[in-house]
Amino acid sequence: MAQKVAENVRHLADSIGDVSSNKKVADLQKNIKDSHSKQTTTTDYGIKVADLDHWLKIADEKSNSVGPHSLEDQIGRERIHRFDHERIPERVVHARGAGAHGIFKMNESLEDVSSAGVLTDTSRTTPVFIRFSTVQGSRGSADTVRDVRGFAVKFYTEEGNWDIVGNDIPVFFIQESIKFPDIVHAVKPEPDREVPQAQSAHNNFWDFVFLHKEATHMFLWAMSDRGIPRSYRMMQGFGVNTFSLINAQGERTFCKFIFTPELGVHSFVWDEALKLAGQDPDFHRKDLYEAIDHGAYPKWKFGVQLIKEQDQHNFDFDILDATKVWPEELVPIRYVGELELNRNVDEYFPETEQVAFCTSHIVPGIDFSNDPLLQGRNFSYFDTQLSRLGINWQELPINRPVCPVLNFNRDGQGRHTITKGKINYWPNRLEANPPASHTQTPGGFHSFPAKTEGIKARMLTPKWKDYLSQAQLFYNSLSKHEKLHTANALSFELDHCDEPLIYERVVQRLTEIDLELAQMVALKCGAPTPQEQTAPNPGKKSRGLSQMDYLPEKPTIKSRRIAILIADGYDSKSYNAIVTAIKSQSALPFTIAPKRQPVKASDGSSVKPDHFLNGMRSTMFDSVFVPSGAESAKTLLGIGLARFWVREAFGHLKAIGAVGDGVKLVEAAVSEAQGVQLAGPDKALVNWYGVVTAAKPDDIKGISDAIELVKDAKDFVGTYFYEIGMHRNWSRELDGLAEQVTV
Repeated sequence: MAQKVAENVRHLADSIGDVSSNKKVADLQKNIKDSHSKQTTTTDYGIKVADLDHWLKIADEKSNSVGPHSLEDQIGRERIHRFDHERIPERVVHARGAGAHGIFKMNESLEDVSSAGVLTDTSRTTPVFIRFSTVQGSRGSADTVRDVRGFAVKFYTEEGNWDIVGNDIPVFFIQESIKFPDIVHAVKPEPDREVPQAQSAHNNFWDFVFLHKEATHMFLWAMSDRGIPRSYRMMQGFGVNTFSLINAQGERTFCKFIFTPELGVHSFVWDEALKLAGQDPDFHRKDLYEAIDHGAYPKWKFGVQLIKEQDQHNFDFDILDATKVWPEELVPIRYVGELELNRNVDEYFPETEQVAFCTSHIVPGIDFSNDPLLQGRNFSYFDTQLSRLGINWQELPINRPVCPVLNFNRDGQGRHTITKGKINYWPNRLEANPPASHTQTPGGFHSFPAKTEGIKARMLTPKWKDYLSQAQLFYNSLSKHEKLHTANALSFELDHCDEPLIYERVVQRLTEIDLELAQMVALKCGAPTPQEQTAPNPGKKSRGLSQMDYLPEKPTIKSRRIAILIADGYDSKSYNAIVTAIKSQSALPFTIAPKRQPVKASDGSSVKPDHFLNGMRSTMFDSVFVPSGAESAKTLLGIGLARFWVREAFGHLKAIGAVGDGVKLVEAAVSEAQGVQLAGPDKALVNWYGVVTAAKPDDIKGISDAIELVKDAKDFVGTYFYEIGMHRNWSRELDGLAEQVTV
């Protein structure tokens, strides 16, 4: 078994590049200092400080009196001065985020459509930094709110920085960038009371999306399970906008960028997301850090969708419309590379907070398109960095390229670079710092000479006015449980709208998508129940819109968090066996007990729990397991919170495992559900809606051998781990069992 675990550790270390050779990480080393060193503390200007606790003041020990502070104290003034100015303006949107370093590599060259080295050179390993974020909330909001998530990637290429400033949803609310102020104002807290924080469940947001029919497609995505991802590591990333790729022959191909996670695309259930917002508002950022820290490096496949320039107008929709997807059956995804995150940040502010992305950051071989949203973003993102970070923001360590940088830009606040010489203009007599010639490799950036015809006008063409067909396509493509969750999410949101005009209008809009959906939402939010579909829905579906299309290629519990409930008198054999099995699959076991002091097993051994019952909740784990042990089971049965742990996990559709005496706790916890089937004298191993139980501790087999996660496994561990790997047991919800249990 030890050998098996060691092999897993070695496997985790096998990444698509060597972390030590990451050029960006090496570049940052010159700016990194270790606060844990024994070097004596100094001021910012270098003098050693002898006293960090007392301000220079007038004092008299004889009279035991303290007089006024002295403004002479340059050390005290510096400390307060620096503290008073620690904060910078937070991002208008995407204020709350988390980031990590990683590497990107192409497995297949795209030289047929691009001359960009980062997309064609399969021998390269390109450093990257990714920042994930929510959109609406402030820096102090919670991670698990219902929202779009930012998925921004900075590639430190040999030709300069390239940024993909994307989201976890492939479409956007608006077609025209001029509407950005309005959509952001509408989704932010309402200005009279500054509430709600980080929620779209309010009048202004739903008023806006009703009055902008183009937002219909996007709000359905946000109301689906995509709006509450389980982890940053289980989200897709999309470039959203349409870009151009230019090959060596000067030919243009339109492109969309996609990142698909190795672990599959998974989400919370809504009750779980709500509770976590209070129980652990930092859940997503901690989850990302924990996975990387344990060597379970998040990975994504990198893909592109490609449309030749001559085929641009061969579709029913305009391919430059950011409120539309390119259906995979029309434009398949070509997966050509992979991205891995393998290093956590050393300090949040200078890395994650100061990193700045721009859609206008592209390298030769990549170009823009006439996507109206992209055109506006190219201006806006560059502009917003000035107010946050100052004109020299690209010189900050996290933002500076790893390739040589030299130009005639000078001065400005926060300038880092010192440029020698008397020449600061072009052309100059020394021919210093000239533009790149056409013969250089790599050459300079040249914009694609696109031919443009038309009139100057504030307008869009007729193809842009189909606002419903892709919204219908998305909803039609969802699985049964995803449709149910979307209806529930819309009901929750509109229930928070206290103006009848708002929720009645949105229900009217839903009748254009699906009548049954509109009726379900109307019933719960209080709008009149519609009786007819007001726009034809041809029933078309497309692959890649449902999260169920993105289950892992091979079942895995890698990086999953599994809680093990024990009390004094637990069975060490079944406990140790499951811990070893969990670790062998690169998952994370956490021992939970009524106390955090050592818990004794029935054989006299003991273990110190990771947490006590009320310090953590089931919401923070992917599964709950209860080992055997008569005394342990008896103690846990007598604790309402222990029973609730299992009951809540059941209500949230998570896999539950128990063996021997541990089955008694599961039985008590889920007794409200009808038709419960558990292991017993007549049934040694039972899998009932993802509740996997074995009658005897010895029934845990397969640990000493290779564990196979398959649907019809004959052993306890294989069956139980397979259920965890499926993320949730959706049948438990669809058959009405989850709602029978109080959570």
